[in-house]
Amino acid sequence: MANTNTSWFPKWRKREGNLDGAVIAPDERLPLGPTVIMGLQHTVAMFGATVLMPLLMGFDANMAILMSGIGTLLFFLVVGGRVPSYLGSSAAFVGLVIAVTGYSGHGANPNIGVALGGIIACGVIYTLIGFVVMAVGTRWIERLMPPVVTGAVVMAIGLNLAPIAINSVSASSFDSWMAVVTVLCIGSVAVFTRGLVQRLLLLLGLVAAYLIYMLVTNVMGLGAPVDFTAVAQAPWFGLPTITTPVFSTHAMLMIAPVAVILVAENLGHIKAVAGMTGKNLDPYMGRAFVGDGLATLLSASAGGTGVTTYAENIGVMAVTKIYSTLIFVAAAIVAIVLGFSPKFGALIHTIPGPVLGGASIVVFGLIAVAGARIWVQNQVDLGLNGNLIMVAVTLVLGAGNFTLSLGGFSMGGIGTATFGAILLNAFLSRNKQLKTQPEIKTGTEAALKDH
Repeated sequence: MANTNTSWFPKWRKREGNLDGAVIAPDERLPLGPTVIMGLQHTVAMFGATVLMPLLMGFDANMAILMSGIGTLLFFLVVGGRVPSYLGSSAAFVGLVIAVTGYSGHGANPNIGVALGGIIACGVIYTLIGFVVMAVGTRWIERLMPPVVTGAVVMAIGLNLAPIAINSVSASSFDSWMAVVTVLCIGSVAVFTRGLVQRLLLLLGLVAAYLIYMLVTNVMGLGAPVDFTAVAQAPWFGLPTITTPVFSTHAMLMIAPVAVILVAENLGHIKAVAGMTGKNLDPYMGRAFVGDGLATLLSASAGGTGVTTYAENIGVMAVTKIYSTLIFVAAAIVAIVLGFSPKFGALIHTIPGPVLGGASIVVFGLIAVAGARIWVQNQVDLGLNGNLIMVAVTLVLGAGNFTLSLGGFSMGGIGTATFGAILLNAFLSRNKQLKTQPEIKTGTEAALKDH
């Protein structure tokens, strides 16, 4: 057997026979058939979010899917096939891309090139952080961004995006009610199903809402019907739209700080995978950052979105207990094939605005809740004054889209929330042992009381 301490790739051991309930390690492999099927499942798992995010920013869905597949293969190569993960479109970019491009929320984004330049800058910084981690380890990141900080930043992102979701479904009463139907469809899948079906809550909920919308509009004649003309005319195979990046200093300074968020997100995901597999993945953390950074850079260079590791795929691994990294090679190939299908892209673009807006309400809400989950899982004490003040300020900065301007540079709500959380935590951490006083009893008692 190859020495996994010196060889770049492991020597995957084949598992056969009755595999029901068996745990498949990252350095093991299934027969070809099950590998392809599991890969397809992972493609479907990431499909809901990694298609929804590009649409919310006005990106070409085909290019986003294609680059998610290519990015996943690049990540696989950089980490030496040792970290099981799929790279899909990151929600962390949504608010800033909309801000720097002035996107209206409908159709193709005419200023997408400006956003691509900013995403490339983010990818460069992310990659450099990865090289530093490879040299000195992750302890400095964990000190700079402990769970209380990463949780606050993630929640602030979700709250910052909330007005975008609400505005997208407020054009008419019909749009608002269809958004409510979409939320109920996704919620029903999340609550009343089990297993892998439950993991596909975004995709299946979106499909159910789409069918209901068609029934109400195309059949009953209420609202704007779904038009399949473009789907019928689109060829089965063809190249997606390639967009040239535009390097605007303002956009680059706005979007580049997202690298900090991606680092925190990737760090948490890899720690979660390490816990599930029982393997120490810290030695590959720097490589994972580099792989994700290079994939983001490459994606934006062709017109795709910034990418990150996906919680959806981690969820599939938790259910199936299959962690073989070769599964993600199969998933990436499936995504690449879909990316070269204009008919698939045309079908995606028939998703009605109210349905897309309803799904965005759920997605952005889940982002906010993910921040709270980080606190709960890491037993963050919000009774400590330092933690409490930092979190309180961060959430308001993000939700209120607080903007700071200096000369020609402006930093929006996500940026001010991210750097505000890091700086406030560093400033207040020395006195975090002081807790809030129990005698404080005001209208905000639930938020301020001593835990």
